[in-house]
Amino acid sequence: EFAFLSACYATVGNNSSPDEAIHLAAVMQFAGFRSVIGSMWTVDDDVARQAVSVFYEHLIDGSGRFELHARCGSVAQGYKSVRKKIPLEPQIVFVHIGI
Repeated sequence: EFAFLSACYATVGNNSSPDEAIHLAAVMQFAGFRSVIGSMWTVDDDVARQAVSVFYEHLIDGSGRFELHARCGSVAQGYKSVRKKIPLEPQIVFVHIGI
């Protein structure tokens, strides 16, 4: 149902065919994932680690259940702590595609 792609350029297509929207995140959706988070450009390893850690810490509810859409508010609250530690550009590298 969900994939988090922290590799660089996961939501960017090929330069030789810029009019096509096929990139790794789109392929994940075609494979059946309803929601995909991917990066738009180069990601510093430490920044990716912080972002992914905060994301997953706030994704699981108190009962240990995975509730992506119900937990979006908590995930957003978690990212507020990351905003204080890293510059703006690395914060906006990740985009959500899907529902």
